[in-house]
Amino acid sequence: MLKVSRILFIIVAVLIGTSSARAFSFNLDSIAEMGKFPRFIVNTYRWGDKFFNGYDTTYVTPTNYKFNAKITTESWGDVYRFILPNDKYISMMSDPSTSMGVYLTYLAVSAGYDVNMSKIFGGVDRSRQRFRFGFNCMLFGAEFYFIKNDVGANIKRFGDYKNPVHMNLPFKGVNTETWGLDAYYFFNHKKYSEAASFNFSRVQQKSQGAFYTGFSYYNQKMDFNFSTLPPDMLEQLPDNWKNYRYRVNTHNYALRVGYGYNWVFARNWVFGVSESPIIGVRKGYVNSDIEKVSFSLYNRLKLSIVWNQKRGRWFFGCIGKFDLSIVNDKKTTFAGGVLSGEAVLGYRFNLW
Repeated sequence: MLKVSRILFIIVAVLIGTSSARAFSFNLDSIAEMGKFPRFIVNTYRWGDKFFNGYDTTYVTPTNYKFNAKITTESWGDVYRFILPNDKYISMMSDPSTSMGVYLTYLAVSAGYDVNMSKIFGGVDRSRQRFRFGFNCMLFGAEFYFIKNDVGANIKRFGDYKNPVHMNLPFKGVNTETWGLDAYYFFNHKKYSEAASFNFSRVQQKSQGAFYTGFSYYNQKMDFNFSTLPPDMLEQLPDNWKNYRYRVNTHNYALRVGYGYNWVFARNWVFGVSESPIIGVRKGYVNSDIEKVSFSLYNRLKLSIVWNQKRGRWFFGCIGKFDLSIVNDKKTTFAGGVLSGEAVLGYRFNLW
């Protein structure tokens, strides 16, 4: 730590010493005039900006602002389905939750924080994406996500697959958690910008699409405790569910492939869609005490409609997302995910 502090002190001293009594400025040309090393840093930055953000301006243009601040409001809900032996079926859905967040973006990096408004106003008390981080440039994108449900859901259908009983039974035995990191490369990156339709940091001038591919890691934990259900419902659960519980604890390593398209249907308006299956291997425990390696499947679908100007400061949009995971063992097929909708209002600015 002391060594790092000394290095930072030397860098600051060099910058001050080479300024020749000039007022310090964050303007790149002013920094470049301070000496050889500052000029090298500025030239490296400009090369990197061109390499990572060198779009074909016929299709994609910059906003001419480095910063933007966003206010978001998001509503979401979980859906779970089990296909069981003997043609049995369970369908569940959580009560919707709503959050509000504030996010700050500098160039390609974005971070923010959400507050659960449902909890504040006496609604659903649950956790989800309290902190989000993303990176998106011309060549590639990366994102970290965290999704959790520890307050339960409502059983909507239960029983025979072809003719289940319809109900709205509160079920508190749900505890699920998924977190992961994705990184992916865009092939037609000079003409298509995912940032234009989902991050608002670019403007798509003409309609264009692109395939993309990358790697994904996600950790998945699920615990469904059905032991509190009535006896006639417990009798229909699989014999291998110990203590009437379905549990999963796995690490997943996968290849993410997908396609995104931005449709410029009117001036300053863009409709974006991005669909990406995530296919790989799952290592861990799936309703068993024996660790196994198996096939994993996850899917991420995103839709957006955005109003964005080339040189304007204000922008707004709506984004819909659906994350779906499928888990199989010898007797059970589980499909579960999160459906969410988000409204965004933002303002661009420069500090230097």
